[in-house]
Amino acid sequence: MFLYLLGLVVFYYLYRWFREIPRVPGKGDKYVYITGCDSGFGNLLARHLDELGFCVIASCFTEKGEEDLRKACSGRFTTLHLDVKKNESVDKAAALIKDKVGARGLWAVVNNAGVAMPSAPCDWLTIDDYKSMLDVNLNGVIAVTLSVLPLIKKARGRVVNVASVFGRISPGGGPYTVSKFGVEAFNDSLRRNMVPFGVKVLCIEPGFFKTTMTDWIVLGKSFKQLWEKMPQEVRDDYGHDYLDKVELRMREKLDKMSDADLMKVVSCMEHAVAAVRPRTRYSPGWDAKFFWIPMSYMPTRFADWLLLKKEICVTVLTVLHTVGRTSI
Repeated sequence: MFLYLLGLVVFYYLYRWFREIPRVPGKGDKYVYITGCDSGFGNLLARHLDELGFCVIASCFTEKGEEDLRKACSGRFTTLHLDVKKNESVDKAAALIKDKVGARGLWAVVNNAGVAMPSAPCDWLTIDDYKSMLDVNLNGVIAVTLSVLPLIKKARGRVVNVASVFGRISPGGGPYTVSKFGVEAFNDSLRRNMVPFGVKVLCIEPGFFKTTMTDWIVLGKSFKQLWEKMPQEVRDDYGHDYLDKVELRMREKLDKMSDADLMKVVSCMEHAVAAVRPRTRYSPGWDAKFFWIPMSYMPTRFADWLLLKKEICVTVLTVLHTVGRTSI
């Protein structure tokens, strides 16, 4: 019986692998709009899709980000400035894209732009801290999508939303997980709404990867700034040495918990854009597949207990990424 079940599992994955191989034809006529291309996943994806022959429209927040990409990519490549928090910037970018793509429409938008700070226990933060991140991570995703959705419908194309495994489970405080839960909800509702129009709406849910969002130096600086702004009574609740303990833990553990291979995420993004039969959801990273996603299905009481045992979580995540590196 066990061998029979094992055989079914093997057959299923072989069938899925074979089914997902075909890629869409005519890449040179397909425009892909990517947000957040200054660095990280967005930057790598823009370069990768350009190499594959797509017409990439990469939005950056900085002039340097645009300049670096223009130097590195082909003549098909287009860059533009975008601040997803500002409606006028989003609308201006959409107008430029409409002129660029013409009657063929826009094949895909990849909502990659996002921020991870400020992140801290909930009682360290103000409502303005929440608003600032939600304006980028959630409202920005919605605004960009709606601004080009008519062009996507015209091409019967794709919307690719970059959420996180923390859109499935919330291990800590702050607005980051709130924003990613919101992206998941927007993604689900849009996916069902777009079925009649032949538009595919897909979600990327990465685990821990080594980007600026998981840089312990950047995170430690943000933590310290929040700590210094807090009322003394809140600091007293946590203890005078709490900040030192957190910074030590981040310095010692965060690198070990994070996967350095960003192409695992970029490959999922590329498949969502280019595959004839893309998946509805992608969960790149061993920690996403074998820890965070399973955790999201566990009873709440057990999940709470395990997540509060921080040393257990760190050990498991470190082992998963060590196995992932040695198996490549």
